[in-house]
Amino acid sequence: MGTALSLAIDPLVRGRSVSSADRAPLPSVLGGDLADVGTAPRLLALAALNEIRDLADGRPVDAGLLTEAARLFAEDTVGGETPGAYVTRVAHATGLTATAVRQAVHDLVTEIAELPATTAAELPPTGLGDGFATRWVPRGRVFTAVMASNHPAPNAAWVQALFHGYSVLIKPGSRDPFTALRLLRALLAAGLPPAKAAFLPCSRATGEFLLGAADRGIVYGGDQAVRKWQGRASVAVRGPGRTKAVLDADLDDAVLGHLARSASVDGGTRCTNLSAVLTTRPVARVADRLAERLSALPSLPATDGNATLLVADRARGEQIRARLAELRTELTDHSARFEPGGTVVPLPDGSVLLRPVVLSADRADHPAVGTELPFPFVVVAPWSPADGIAPLRDSLVLNLLTDREELVDAALREPSVRKVTRGTVLPWTAVPGIPHDDNYTQFLLEPKGVVAAREPATRP
Repeated sequence: MGTALSLAIDPLVRGRSVSSADRAPLPSVLGGDLADVGTAPRLLALAALNEIRDLADGRPVDAGLLTEAARLFAEDTVGGETPGAYVTRVAHATGLTATAVRQAVHDLVTEIAELPATTAAELPPTGLGDGFATRWVPRGRVFTAVMASNHPAPNAAWVQALFHGYSVLIKPGSRDPFTALRLLRALLAAGLPPAKAAFLPCSRATGEFLLGAADRGIVYGGDQAVRKWQGRASVAVRGPGRTKAVLDADLDDAVLGHLARSASVDGGTRCTNLSAVLTTRPVARVADRLAERLSALPSLPATDGNATLLVADRARGEQIRARLAELRTELTDHSARFEPGGTVVPLPDGSVLLRPVVLSADRADHPAVGTELPFPFVVVAPWSPADGIAPLRDSLVLNLLTDREELVDAALREPSVRKVTRGTVLPWTAVPGIPHDDNYTQFLLEPKGVVAAREPATRP
């Protein structure tokens, strides 16, 4: 059963809605269209960029304003949209469960509230003695955020840029324009100067133009979307996470539950969800037990309060089915006997459910190790100390379930491993100051020396 077209979305520049003749339907996972989105053509995007840049002053936004905006975002009707309507729209557009969207709202509010603590934790002390200090200031005036649609929480990245003084241009995710628009409207309602931000749904090419024209920016997406920005000093790249675990311990119930949860929270859509397990234990047994544990997750529509798995529209489900068929030709499938209904399961509401899949490879350096798909998908492969750190490279998070201190040290020294967790610690566990992927505060800010004349010492 499809959903009726219920919402028109247009670019928002300096607090005013700008009608666009270029329009695109936003499909629902249930079928039909969920919204009608006006996309900014390049000329409109350029005009917005120029307006924002002309009025950019580099002044930070007060933390209290941001906290109030986060409260409005989570609790109030904003732009005529209730919190419940927002959750439902994001769930229908992205396939995330309603529970996952509500948790993302909580995470966003928490991250915004912690911005002062995060800043203090990520910057060194600035007082260097009488008359000497360091001032941390923005590395530019304009910031562009090119967002993805896998999860709402990363929208905190552009709010942090506002906090540090940037004026921001936001290209929302193509399937989730709702989060960025609601958050910007909440900021404006809380008192954000309208010239500080613009909301610009647009094509990928226009988003890349805005990213290249900004002083600093961040881009989220898959390998293809982020490849051209790798190594660009002015752009923070947030691509596939390829979170891995080294299982060098007995697979007891606590460890098994930890691995299953690491793979499946939020339907497996986070960049920090586990996608590979490399183990010194028997591979087939590890893969079988993990597949069996994940098969216990219920098959429910995304809006059900007990749902945990991602849903998708039928066309996307068929694309995933085809990709899995390719992978199964070179890997061993351990989920098939626990999932008699298959991986892509039609639901009565018109969507399809993406059931967990566990495959195994015969060697640690198999090219499928690290493959990421947008649902609980894990490849298990053998690992031994002789394999060393090479199979563990290119990991946003590396979870070490081992007592091998030399491996811990090697992982910390490996440049392509961005974060290390030890024991049954979930990959996304953090406190203010723990980097997600490098020091984001120092990416946004640069130090400038301030030397003041000192009063001469008075003679006794």
